[in-house]
Amino acid sequence: MKIFYGWRIVGAGGALQFLQSMLLNQAFGAYLAVLVDERGWSKTALAGAAALKSTETAVLGPVLGWMVDRFGAQGIVRIGIVLFGIGFMLLSRIETLIGFYGAFVVIALGAGLCSNFPVSVAIIQWFERYRARALSASQFGSALGGIFVFAVAWSIQYHGWRVTAFVSGLIAIVIGFPLACVIRSRPEDVGETVDGSPPATRGAEHAPITPSRAFSAREALRTRAFWLISLGHGFALFAVTAVNVHAITHVKEGLGYSLAQASLVITLVTVGQFIGVVSGWVLGDRFEKRLVAAACMLMHAAGLLMLTYAAGPIILALSALVHGTAWGLRGPFMQAIRADYFGRRAIGMIIGLSSLITVIGQIGGPIVAGLFADWTGNYRVGFTLLAALSGLGSVFFIMAKRPQ
Repeated sequence: MKIFYGWRIVGAGGALQFLQSMLLNQAFGAYLAVLVDERGWSKTALAGAAALKSTETAVLGPVLGWMVDRFGAQGIVRIGIVLFGIGFMLLSRIETLIGFYGAFVVIALGAGLCSNFPVSVAIIQWFERYRARALSASQFGSALGGIFVFAVAWSIQYHGWRVTAFVSGLIAIVIGFPLACVIRSRPEDVGETVDGSPPATRGAEHAPITPSRAFSAREALRTRAFWLISLGHGFALFAVTAVNVHAITHVKEGLGYSLAQASLVITLVTVGQFIGVVSGWVLGDRFEKRLVAAACMLMHAAGLLMLTYAAGPIILALSALVHGTAWGLRGPFMQAIRADYFGRRAIGMIIGLSSLITVIGQIGGPIVAGLFADWTGNYRVGFTLLAALSGLGSVFFIMAKRPQ
């Protein structure tokens, strides 16, 4: 039986997210903890690299969205994975904070070009009826990558961060480039149709869930839904980015665990993320996505508060699972709800413009947590403030009704 090529793209995209999650997104905290000790650089200065990645992604977002809509995702993803690997090799050679930032610019550029953004746009073009399910499936890779972050932490602890960074670059290119070659932008590129349905049967049974009139980027900007979804997404990232960057250091320094034990917290976050992705596969196309997202925002807030004030390993583990489940369930819905509301016509540009707003949370999470940690000596005030903002974000999703 022939497998619909769209699912191959989902698999390749998920594998690319596995690499990025394992090597960078959730492993960054391990690098931060070691560099703080070895180099004496402040948490705020190192967290600034995460903010730089987010800023670069936001600035490039509209341009990248236009390029994906105009030229397709496949070439962009291939360039991105090569730059991603080269950036890690450069990281292994740095001696100064400026050098660290320079290497991270290359890593961030590569990560942005082969990130969930262009892959999701490609998946959106291939799926309509099972769009949320396909987007959730592509996030299995991100969840699995986080589970394996302990391997990166182990390598840093026993082989050093330089060796780990260089090998990470090699892995990214050798494994990632063949995966990038699987990505195709549209079904027409390989002689298939949306959802793999025969053209003659795309009647009532295969009716699309997208709006009858697809929005241009300019039209989407005029709707309340665009701004509310973007704000909700941005407020969610306050918690997500703060945990990714600072959780290991908080658990190590603030709660008194070893680096290896602290890394297990990130592993549990991604176990929860995996649970959330599975839930999204089941729930994604059956329930109203904005309400599910609103519930996830409250879970983000609760998880971050439990992490902040964890009195023992049980609460610490529970905090990671709650936060991770919210992340895994909500994450794929962010692109799915935009495609449901605005259609496929200019979805890359619409997502790219949204990044100019979501960057508030991407930058704010690590910077706020780092500033308060340097100021007060711990993460409690910063994490509590970010938890409150995440909870407030649920209101934006509740209000984000489909544009008429």
